[in-house]
Amino acid sequence: MSRDKIGVLTGGGDCPGLNPAIRAVVRMADRHQIDVVGFKKGWAGPIQGHTMPLSLDHIDEILLEGGTILGSSRTNPYKGDPSHIQSIKDNIKKFNLRALVAIGGEDTMGVAHKLSQEGLLIVGIPKTIDNDLDATDMTLGFPSAVQVACESMDRLRSTARSHDRIIIVEIMGRHAGWLTAYSGIAGGADVILVPEFSQNLDFICESLESVKNRGKNYALIAIAEGTKIIGDDGKEILSQSKAPVDAFGHVALGGIGDLLQTMLKERTGRDVRSVVLGHTQRGGSPTAMDRVLSTALGVEAVKCIVEKDYGKMAALKEGRISRVSLQEGVGRLKTLSQEFYDFSQLFRG
Repeated sequence: MSRDKIGVLTGGGDCPGLNPAIRAVVRMADRHQIDVVGFKKGWAGPIQGHTMPLSLDHIDEILLEGGTILGSSRTNPYKGDPSHIQSIKDNIKKFNLRALVAIGGEDTMGVAHKLSQEGLLIVGIPKTIDNDLDATDMTLGFPSAVQVACESMDRLRSTARSHDRIIIVEIMGRHAGWLTAYSGIAGGADVILVPEFSQNLDFICESLESVKNRGKNYALIAIAEGTKIIGDDGKEILSQSKAPVDAFGHVALGGIGDLLQTMLKERTGRDVRSVVLGHTQRGGSPTAMDRVLSTALGVEAVKCIVEKDYGKMAALKEGRISRVSLQEGVGRLKTLSQEFYDFSQLFRG
């Protein structure tokens, strides 16, 4: 008797937790006599028909590995060649797949939702270090990225203290400040700046002066890459990248830390340095929390398929592994709440 088959892909930026999720999908599928085909390089895989087998032999050790054995890309099937959507449908039929599991963030889940509306049987697993997918408490990749940023700030604290410096730590986060807020709180940042709540230079300088007045001659500033600073003219200053936009219309951000460094040097005359954590936040082995979360989400995704509950996204919601519709997941960005921002400001200055 032949076994059913399902496909799985990982799209968007890599992060720790993707491989444990793949592993969970394969192991849980095998328990239900289902084989798994891995599509390579995100949505490019089902467009081009590029696959790799995923058996228990292939996934034994990947629980510990960062990144994704399937590779990833920011391919958008709905941009460019209109035949891409039909190619996905044809390849799902060609490989005789019962359903497809898409692991990714806002863009990947957005494509999954559109394809689901067109009749494809798809289940999602939310992944993003920005933690900005709606209808979720926490996405896979986020706990590991927080840990990396926190450990980086611990190290930067040593050099800041040794040289009486202000060190600005630029952390990923285009529209949402969850990663910066969590990392800043855990890393003991003196100032936390996020995209949702713009601040002016006076606010930042007053915070630094307060730090100095209590006898601390150094400071750490955690700032999200998408943060806007209000200039003296009342206009918002945002780092501008000359990099081209990706297939989903996103420009690669970076540089707000350097801009703030220049502004603070001019205003305070102090020794100010800026450090961009960049893609180090995406690398390395997943934390224990990420391994458990990714595994639980992978298991739930396969349960959705077994129970023919398609168009859903496995999610940690209200402290439990749940199912939400793909539409709920991509309906809006989950940005930092006023309540959590106020909490992050309790130990400012």
